[in-house]
Amino acid sequence: MENSATTISPVFVDAASVASHLPWPELLQALHSAFAATDLSTPTRGHYHMEGMGSAGTPVLLSMPAWSPGLGVGVKLVAVYPDNAILNLPSIHGLYVLMEGASGRPQAVLDAGELTARRTAAASALASRFLSRPDSRTLLMVGTGRLSQYLPLAHAQVRPIERVLVWGRSPAKAQESADALRAQGVNAEPVTALEEASAQADIISCATLSKTSLLRGEWLRPGTHVDLVGAFTPQMREADDQVFLRAASVWCDTTAGGLAEAGDLIQALASGALVRNRIRGELADLCRAGAPIARRDTDITVFKSVGAALEDLAAARLCLDRLSRGSAAPQA
Repeated sequence: MENSATTISPVFVDAASVASHLPWPELLQALHSAFAATDLSTPTRGHYHMEGMGSAGTPVLLSMPAWSPGLGVGVKLVAVYPDNAILNLPSIHGLYVLMEGASGRPQAVLDAGELTARRTAAASALASRFLSRPDSRTLLMVGTGRLSQYLPLAHAQVRPIERVLVWGRSPAKAQESADALRAQGVNAEPVTALEEASAQADIISCATLSKTSLLRGEWLRPGTHVDLVGAFTPQMREADDQVFLRAASVWCDTTAGGLAEAGDLIQALASGALVRNRIRGELADLCRAGAPIARRDTDITVFKSVGAALEDLAAARLCLDRLSRGSAAPQA
């Protein structure tokens, strides 16, 4: 029988604490180091469709493990309920369990919703650092969910973003998202014409649960960077074939995840709009190279993310380390 005197209960880190202990500069650096590392193990995530669950639609359960000698062991459990908006609830709920690498001792249980939102936005910004034009000043946010409050802030860490346009299927929600961004000091405004807004943007960040293309390649002006965050199943899609036909280069957070789960890539490959050798690489390649890609100012670049377990592990370890040191930053 285990000696109870040696058992230490893991700490619970709520959403507010996760936010205050994951400031953007430190989180970007933690993700950069994790993607550049060679000792991280990230098995294929479990992806389960829960038929018959929820009030409408089909929820998805995700299990995402990762481990490394330096960061420890972690696993995230996430439930995605696409129709939760009708219940006035977030679409994503989950928990992250972080364990000590040397012993497997549970160290912390973290709110996975906040952890996921911040690391997802940070990964997009990290990719933008390598792929977008350095003078990118206008960002179009397509989507009004939780990530609409994180992606503009993260992108502004790596590019001189001066203006954020917010588009959503519901003009009222676009107004709410823009108002919330303005409350955080962002120069944001809602827009109703997606085509017109796309033609003004240097960076277009899409974070929706759409099953049909929202963004059309013919709308993009030369030099645009397209950041596709939604469409994490083969049946979902945010960008049409023309986006990929016009792209000078396409990148993924992880190639394995993108080819297995990203509806944007899978459907564009199936139609022939995208061929495999035009997917230049993944975020780890960019981080290991450590320098922006060679690109012309007129090149259109695409980054597609589906989420990587190493992002969660790196973010969770950073959060716990800062919590143990008593380090916190103002929430943003």
